Amino acid sequence: MDESKPLIATPGNSQINRSDSNAVEARFTDLCKSGLSLLENTYNDAMKLFKETKHLLSANVSTIGNGALEEAERFWFAFVLYSIKRLSEKTAESVQPGDNKFTLCQILRAAKLNIVDFFKELPQFVVKAGPVLSNMYGEDWENRLEANELQTNFVHLSLLSKSYKRAFRELFLSSDANIDKNSDTDDAADPVSEYRRFGWLLFLALRIHAFSRFKDLVTCTNGFVSVLVVLIIHVPIHFRNFNIHDSLRFVRKGDKGVDLLASLCNMYDASEDDLRKMMEKANSLIEDILKKKPCVASECKTETLENIDTDGLIYFEGLLDEPSLSSSLNILEKDYDDAIRNKGELDERVLINEDDSLLASGSSSGGAVNVTGVKRKFDSIASPTKTITSPLSPHRSPTASHANGVPGASNSRMAATPVTTAMTTAKWLRTYISPLPSKPSAELQRFLSSCDRDVTNDVTRRAQIILEAIFPSSALSERCVDGSLQSTNLMDNIWAEQRRLEALKLYYRVLEAMCTAEAQLLHATNLTSLLTNERFHRCMLACSAELVLATHKTVTMLFPAVLERTGITAFDLSKVIESFIRHEVSLPRELRRHLNSLEERLLESMVWEKGSSMYNSLIVARPVLSAEINRLGLLAEPMPSLDAIAMHISFSSGGPSTSSPSQKHETSPGHVGSSILGQNGDTRSPKRPCTDLRSVLVERNPFTSPVKDRLLALSNKSKAPLQSAFASPTRPNPGGGGETCAETGINIFFGKINKLAAVRINGMVERLQLSQQIRESVYCLFQQILSQQTSLFFNRHIDQIILCCFYGVAKISQLNLTFREIIYNYRKQPQCKPQVFRSVFVDWSTARHNGKTGQDHVDIITFYNEIFIPTVKPLLVELGPSGTSTRTTRIPDANNSNEGQCPGSPKVAPFPSLPDMSPKKVSATHNVYVSPLRTSKMDALISHNSKSLYACVGESTHAYQSPSKDLTAINNRLNGTRKVRGTLNFDGIDVGLVSDSMVASSLYLQNGSCMSSSCAPPKSEQLDS
Repeated sequence: MDESKPLIATPGNSQINRSDSNAVEARFTDLCKSGLSLLENTYNDAMKLFKETKHLLSANVSTIGNGALEEAERFWFAFVLYSIKRLSEKTAESVQPGDNKFTLCQILRAAKLNIVDFFKELPQFVVKAGPVLSNMYGEDWENRLEANELQTNFVHLSLLSKSYKRAFRELFLSSDANIDKNSDTDDAADPVSEYRRFGWLLFLALRIHAFSRFKDLVTCTNGFVSVLVVLIIHVPIHFRNFNIHDSLRFVRKGDKGVDLLASLCNMYDASEDDLRKMMEKANSLIEDILKKKPCVASECKTETLENIDTDGLIYFEGLLDEPSLSSSLNILEKDYDDAIRNKGELDERVLINEDDSLLASGSSSGGAVNVTGVKRKFDSIASPTKTITSPLSPHRSPTASHANGVPGASNSRMAATPVTTAMTTAKWLRTYISPLPSKPSAELQRFLSSCDRDVTNDVTRRAQIILEAIFPSSALSERCVDGSLQSTNLMDNIWAEQRRLEALKLYYRVLEAMCTAEAQLLHATNLTSLLTNERFHRCMLACSAELVLATHKTVTMLFPAVLERTGITAFDLSKVIESFIRHEVSLPRELRRHLNSLEERLLESMVWEKGSSMYNSLIVARPVLSAEINRLGLLAEPMPSLDAIAMHISFSSGGPSTSSPSQKHETSPGHVGSSILGQNGDTRSPKRPCTDLRSVLVERNPFTSPVKDRLLALSNKSKAPLQSAFASPTRPNPGGGGETCAETGINIFFGKINKLAAVRINGMVERLQLSQQIRESVYCLFQQILSQQTSLFFNRHIDQIILCCFYGVAKISQLNLTFREIIYNYRKQPQCKPQVFRSVFVDWSTARHNGKTGQDHVDIITFYNEIFIPTVKPLLVELGPSGTSTRTTRIPDANNSNEGQCPGSPKVAPFPSLPDMSPKKVSATHNVYVSPLRTSKMDALISHNSKSLYACVGESTHAYQSPSKDLTAINNRLNGTRKVRGTLNFDGIDVGLVSDSMVASSLYLQNGSCMSSSCAPPKSEQLDS
């Protein structure tokens, strides 16, 4: 028997037989003609695309939906029709009347799919069918498809609809309550439901006519708050569910009554100036579309305005009276129909209908959908606070999750939601950044002028050009939905100018802090090397702009847009993220999480994509890899000059695309968007790393300033100047040691990769309930691959290597662990994306595979068998029982590798110590969680003045008292039958002592691990061994 056989995995195989091909086409034809009534031209285009991609459906049935052929077909039909709708309408000079008028919702209803499932599976179609779509519709097809933008828009609207419905329930009576009070009107339409629908339609009209391109979450929230103002002053008072005299909720303005706008701004952390501007737009919309005559509220005598300060408010007589309400609803419905009919976008009216089948949590065929995963997808895009939970991250604090959790609470603050979190973050921007000057401060100018030459003009000019590229102004030639060209373009330009100013002020503020720290480190004010580095400044500007975009949560400029528009790469940006976080002390926790999540995302896949500047450093640090890097064409092209970007801005002033397709291919050759993995899902699903001022991934970052590094300084290397991070790769490292800057940078980068891998390996080990020996072996193998077979990471995701390491170690250790079980548990990991195991890059020219050439994307089992095992088999043998040792300190002989070890790279290290997961469940039977005290907060908590106020595990609440007695008292309370109201009493006597060793053992347990052993993999999972 061949010795490699035990290492091989067997994939499942589910394909469409050739005899069924005609039947599939017939079913697609029936859907097009009977289900959607497509005209002949549209049908022919759809059938052409379907035939071109039918072989892809046949090869990927098992990975779509629940793996059943019938469901996979319906998904594929929907993908094809959506692509036809979005792409064909933008290439045709004109569309015939009545042609191509179907919408996404009509497609999903005909295919019997729901919205969540559609977006969940769409990225796979984009990956697989990308070459076909490129040939048929041009290279910029993905920008025109706008799949990611549409998904983000849906997530935002889902969150806003929930906030709107929650606010409506708190402000007005429910439909059931109204029916009980008016039983004689059962046959009539429920007025409360009509009021709620009117408010939502008015909000959608605002989005269409007033928001134009930049439908960011903050602006939309201001819009729905303005709709609440309209409803409060027009809905009859007997439908109210609030007391206008509630002093905790409503702010009074002297003797004039309640200041309604100030009260709602206080509830939603909105800007009163922005809300007043939004109110003007809402009032104009009612006047122009609904043809209602506005009246100054102070001149109107109506009971809905009693006890309300009417200054600045507009009232529309009879707006919500029965005859007028029905007419207004019809007008708003027709206006919305006209707006979306040609665009084919999602019908956002369904979000107000809880029972709509399009909002179901599973497909009609019964395929289960991971509700937690769906929620995670919503949250990750909608709010930096709710980004995907990383094993590095603590859960949300109890204060955030329980504040005002009861609807209708008397507290004026809203419960913590993604919407309110976004508004809170925007408030930080208004409070801390907006008041700053829009030019360098005197202190920053001192640094700029202290260089070998004064670089102030260079810095200001660069900032102006780069921010103009990131936040382009609208062009007069740009078309609008409602035809009101000047007003919408004016709002676009105002929005873009405001965002440019915010990013500029933040850039100057953080740049000054960095210069101050660098000057202290170097004991000099001449920072010429750093302040004249073009790439450094662009990274800083990109980071500032990304924070502004993340604060406002735009739909049209999602990451990595800032990379493409500034001409930098993911590897460049990863060098400044940690320093940026350290030097902006006021940065909200949500934005720190956002930047840390971006860094984790950059490390896991984006830095490995084609065009990453990491490869330019790697060929210097590891010359043996240069041939492979050049063969695959991975090197980043030269960064576009400022003049080229400025010329592009001037040339595109006639209306640059929000996706910047031309810049992506012309002025930003060093972009990171060329890898197929980087464009599907993972660019919209950031994870949530830890919330401390530093990420555990960058403990060894040598480019961070030591200003606040007293507890974080791990070695002398961690105090290297920031300017060395952006020096030429071939330049000697100023820190000495005989290394080039490239070698130093790559070693630090590999350290970050190993740290991230350790966290993810640890999470999988806990889920799979494997031994620590397996954990050590998997981590050892991963390190060896990174060091000795680095090319396995090229164009791939590090999780793909980790999953293969698990299976390889399991096979060599004769462990009964299938690939199916590995993938099943990986699906539960917070960073999981289906594309990781469904679409792995392979280059058949280097693989011993009969009949295949070129590059392709395959499932992870094919990659494991054809690429991974032939490459790492010598390393795996070293880990097996017949190997020399299974300890992580063992390094296989360099002769087993074609690449050799990175010069100066560290030896394979034991599994690192990881931060405790916080909070961690310490009991399988009780909901008891323990959160370890952070070192950074220890000094503050145990200072002389406050020491007696806090109790920590290991420190008693009383002098000379054993800590175990404190735990005894806590256990006594928890195990008691009566409910405890009040504070815990730590004076109890010994009752069932809990030893320190038991607590330490419990702390190691995984949250919810007691359930994992009883969970069987789903039948729909096709991967198996």
